[in-house]
Amino acid sequence: MKEEEIRPKSIFDEYLKLTKIDSKFFFEDAPRESILCPACGIKGEHAFNIHGFDYELCASCDTLFVSPRPIEDAFMRYYSDAPSTKYWATTFYKETANARREKLWKPKAKLIQGLSQRNGSESFNIVDIGGGYGIFAEEMLSLFGRNTTVIEPGFHLAKICRDKGIDVVEKFLEDVKYTDLPKGNKIFVSFELFEHLHNPEFFLIQLYKLMLAGDMFIFTTLSGTGLDILGLWENSKSISPPHHLNFFNPYSIKLLIKKIGFKVLQVNTPGKLDIDILSNNLDLIKDRSLRTLVKHASDKEKLKWQKRISASGWSSHMMICCQK
Repeated sequence: MKEEEIRPKSIFDEYLKLTKIDSKFFFEDAPRESILCPACGIKGEHAFNIHGFDYELCASCDTLFVSPRPIEDAFMRYYSDAPSTKYWATTFYKETANARREKLWKPKAKLIQGLSQRNGSESFNIVDIGGGYGIFAEEMLSLFGRNTTVIEPGFHLAKICRDKGIDVVEKFLEDVKYTDLPKGNKIFVSFELFEHLHNPEFFLIQLYKLMLAGDMFIFTTLSGTGLDILGLWENSKSISPPHHLNFFNPYSIKLLIKKIGFKVLQVNTPGKLDIDILSNNLDLIKDRSLRTLVKHASDKEKLKWQKRISASGWSSHMMICCQK
């Protein structure tokens, strides 16, 4: 898989351009609060500033996070009214929907089905937190005949899901009640949402309250110790405020979910794009040895490197499976 297939450069660059403008408009004057590391509670050290957002790095667990952090109300206004948010929900999703369905969502649906079978939870209801365009829900129904309830607070995306006949709870998870959801045991899933959360610990506490014993939570997020992010650092397009606030890693995410009370079933990094992303940003790679490797490696060698990176836990795409 290539980055261009799921994030065409022209569309993605326009999105980042709008994001930069929105960052100033919605957050320049917003009150900010310093926070401790969201994984282990240690005070971070300043790493860099992007578009007016300061990122700190935890010296203990290597979690990268925004601090001081604009108050939550500023993000609520941003996600409700920002042109970049609307562009993502309409133009970006529309233009990339088919490619992302084949490259991302069908494999994710098969993955969730396989995990549920191995854990004896094939009959559980599925709840997709931040279900976006509803493609995952469509694929679960198409491939396996399983209905999915989508929790989606964004008006534009919630409407798209409803128009597809998907059951939607148009709320932030923190506002969802047990009665809003299907009865019985559930598998909660969330894809590429965790890095956006204003307060990841509070999110997990609220989710834990909604869950029954035996319920599972499977989610993907960005790992700050992924090779492409480490290699590009402040030049990484993945580090894009105000969207991406938290970059946990395979070590630090375990600290957080165990603190809430979850049992960790699996943490891995099944990413496929680290080397391709580095290849597309060769001149921005910080480390000389990495830049030379990526520059001269053949396609076959790059594929071998990517497989090693993913298998050894150093990809920036991270998946976590845990249980109450």
